[in-house]
Amino acid sequence: MTEPTPSPYIDTTRPHPARMYDWFLGGKDNYPVDEEMGRKVLAIEPNVPVLARMNREFMRRATRWLASRGIRQFLDIGTGIPTAPNLHQIAQGVAPDARIVYCDNDPIVLAHAEALLRSTPEGAVDYVQADIRDSATIIERASKTLDFGKPVALSLIALLHFLSDEDGAHDIVSGLLSRLVPGSYLVITHGTHDFQPKDAQQVGSLYKSGSASLHTRTRADYEKFFAGLEFVEPGIVTGDNWHPEMGTPVPGAENAVKAGYLAVARKP
Repeated sequence: MTEPTPSPYIDTTRPHPARMYDWFLGGKDNYPVDEEMGRKVLAIEPNVPVLARMNREFMRRATRWLASRGIRQFLDIGTGIPTAPNLHQIAQGVAPDARIVYCDNDPIVLAHAEALLRSTPEGAVDYVQADIRDSATIIERASKTLDFGKPVALSLIALLHFLSDEDGAHDIVSGLLSRLVPGSYLVITHGTHDFQPKDAQQVGSLYKSGSASLHTRTRADYEKFFAGLEFVEPGIVTGDNWHPEMGTPVPGAENAVKAGYLAVARKP
């Protein structure tokens, strides 16, 4: 594997969740320190690569479902390192006029932003460098591409479990939702310790020893992110149980442990 060329603003001496996630997915945009930490995580839970692929496949199914039902605007916060097909490719594959804004605060994602900034003849793709805690900046910059007077699908994939309650995770989400008009949607995947509490605690300790804190949540705390919204059937589920007909089965998913929740909901 050819290692990526280090950028002066990317710390390659400490593992980073986005690069570890890339390694779990079999990507090339990671460094030995990320692989080393990744292998420690696999020693606790060998199914993590399968879980990572299931997470990405859910994002694609949800995006395909939303685009097929008329949603033409997507705001993806916590984008992470791109993996093809990425959200804009799925959305514009269904609706070429779809407009997508990616947002992340990670320098390594910024380094890949140019690859995302490719418009179709009808649609558009843009990138905002900002932290989810600064929602006002995100909305302001995203409004150059998205019309917030029309429905938007807000996608928060594998992001919120890196925010603590002290960060005000639930308030951040409700604040973002307050800027979206009725008919908009919220898509969230989130890690939980409901099923494997000991493993979740051990993995959380590993992340904390690196460059991030992991804050898994119960189903009840996860559901709070959707307060006032209407769940798309089948509601809150685990694994690959959300509209599997909309995507491709992930090999090994049938034997994977339950480690997170996922759902899509509509703002009435």
